[in-house]
Amino acid sequence: MRNRTIARWLAVGILLVLCGCGHSSNSSDATSSNSTASNNAAPAPLPPLVLDAGTVLTVTLDQTVGTKINTSGDRFVASLAEPVTVDGREVLPAGTKASGTVVEAQPAGRLKGGALLALSLDSLTVQGAKYSIETSQFEQAGKGRGKRTAVGGGAAFGAIVGALAGGGKGAAIGALAGGGAGTAGAAYTGKRDITLPAETRLHFKLRNPVSISQ
Repeated sequence: MRNRTIARWLAVGILLVLCGCGHSSNSSDATSSNSTASNNAAPAPLPPLVLDAGTVLTVTLDQTVGTKINTSGDRFVASLAEPVTVDGREVLPAGTKASGTVVEAQPAGRLKGGALLALSLDSLTVQGAKYSIETSQFEQAGKGRGKRTAVGGGAAFGAIVGALAGGGKGAAIGALAGGGAGTAGAAYTGKRDITLPAETRLHFKLRNPVSISQ
């Protein structure tokens, strides 16, 4: 009788030990599973960097644009000549591609006072992602052979620097615009029509903020 009692208690003890081991193993597996899931979880995305309205985009044309070779609505491409930073961080590196629209292209003879050329940017491509933007306009109005040509004016913020105008002898002199309104400066042109060769440097201002993903 005594031996039977001892045997029963031993059996109960073995069962309790086995149950305890199984529970421990399950807990360990669950902990390991949770840890693996946590490690495999994607990191939280970084907040976008915002380019404020008024940010200046300095670009160089990738192609020649002019009143004799373009019409209103034509597209053109350009590249950032200078990087754009936010709080010391480079958001748009030099070379970032930009594209825009020829807002106005009136050859000489169609308007009283000479030719008119107006451009604006409408998109940036950053690391394969395209961002829509709205900028001020670059404007240049011709007033005839050998005359001064206004660079800017109205809501424009644009200036050509060191570029040949009209493909002729006249060298365009740089102009610095302020505030995005009024006449930005003056350039001499050797012909009545306006031509901006590739590599001409232009300046545009963002009219609205733009969020760039990191």
